[in-house]
Amino acid sequence: MKKAFKEEINWIDEYHQGVRYGLEGKLILEESTPFQKITIYETKRYGKALLLDDCWMTAEKNEQYYHESLIHPALCGSKKIENILIIGGGDGGSARECLRYHEVKSVDLIEIDIRVIELSKEYLPKIGGNAWSDSRLNLKVKNGIDWVKNTKDNSYDVIIIDGADPIGPSKELYKYSFLKDCKRILKQEGILATQSESPESFHQIHLDIIKILRQIFDYADPMYGSVSIYPSGLWSWTFASMEKPTYMNPIESRVKEISDKCLIWSEQWQKGAFNTIPAFIKRELANK
Repeated sequence: MKKAFKEEINWIDEYHQGVRYGLEGKLILEESTPFQKITIYETKRYGKALLLDDCWMTAEKNEQYYHESLIHPALCGSKKIENILIIGGGDGGSARECLRYHEVKSVDLIEIDIRVIELSKEYLPKIGGNAWSDSRLNLKVKNGIDWVKNTKDNSYDVIIIDGADPIGPSKELYKYSFLKDCKRILKQEGILATQSESPESFHQIHLDIIKILRQIFDYADPMYGSVSIYPSGLWSWTFASMEKPTYMNPIESRVKEISDKCLIWSEQWQKGAFNTIPAFIKRELANK
């Protein structure tokens, strides 16, 4: 069910644990799907923005802080990057960043809600950019849990989990059973990357994601940066691998290929972002 709105300038807020995070602008549409509530909002500061279940997901002039951070440590560090899996990511931003690499031959993007894709293409086309017309992108409107469960072992070089907060249709993407299945379909020298919430606003969820990944993989490390529209502004992404933490050491040829195209990510930025783990998080992770 879609609602139309008058072009009135007002504020829209995400409420989280007694704090609200708001932007000024105008509401464009609000729609309910079988999976979630979708809102498109045109903000004064960051252009058009997408909310799912009243939580900020992405915005035209802010999205690089999130997408570049999620994608490039994984794709610059994995031994091979021919076959990529993205779970979620219906706005197209993660696919766009993956497809910057000429080595990438195939990207399977699995999104449960077709309306996220359709509305992102219509109202936020710059986020997906050329990804939507790239022949290497294989778009599947399916449940990501089922996709992973039914995929054969050692299928992907990199797995990207670009899910919303662990509520609604995204909550299963951060559980042990799903992440263990991701390891099964990931090649031995591959990398898994996931957004892992804010260490401040989602403290326990953040810790749980890292701890679960460390139970499953030989290595798992969080990286920290800023996404100003998200609760607290401080955000994290966690990368996991077997045998070696190759996400820590970008391959130079790939760095050269994509650096000039990035607004936020660089080899130097990544090194600093891995080293900015808050002291209290490091202590809590050490207390298993």
